[in-house]
This record gives sequence, structure tokens and C-alpha cells, in this order.
Amino acid sequence: MYKLTALYRMPQDPDHFRNHYENVHMPLVRKMPGVLRMNYTFDVKDLAGNQPYFCIFEAYFRTAQDMVDAANSPEGQAVTADIPNYRPGEFEIVHYEVPDEG
Repeated sequence: MYKLTALYRMPQDPDHFRNHYENVHMPLVRKMPGVLRMNYTFDVKDLAGNQPYFCIFEAYFRTAQDMVDAANSPEGQAVTADIPNYRPGEFEIVHYEVPDEG
């Protein structure tokens, strides 16, 4: 299994980010081929109760190549093109293999 994680710091306009992310961006992401599962949350806290990130998104793929293919697809390109529209501010995207737990 292969995972992509997006870590978003607090944006300048949290209400705009959340509205656009949930109502426009996520419907675009759901159209991407090869996504096995995805989830996101806005309730991100560290153990001390601080909010180091405003939003975290996770998408799972069968393989790293499936992730690359999804990103390069027309649907994936539409997702990438939409990122500036929700004005995320500072963010990181990381990806990595997730070991089987069996």
C-alpha cells in the first residue's frame, strides 16, 4: 500500500479554505483514478492540545506508480490546478510506502 499525506498549516482565511476544500476540491479528488481510500480532518491537535496543522489529508494507493498515474491523469491535473483556489498558505505533501500489517 502507498500513501500520500498533505499537511496544511493555518491558512489566512480558514473559512474560505474549509468551504472550498470540502465543496470543490474533495469532489475533484474523488474522481482521481487509483485512489483506494482517502480521508481528511480539520481537528488536528498535538498531545499538548495545540493545533500544529489546520488540515491533514491522506490518500491510499495500491502502489507508488498508481499514485503517479493518478497525479498525471486529467483528474489529477484538475486537483493540482485547484490548489491555489482554496488558498492553502503553507503546506507539505509527503508520500511513502505503508507496510502490510498482516
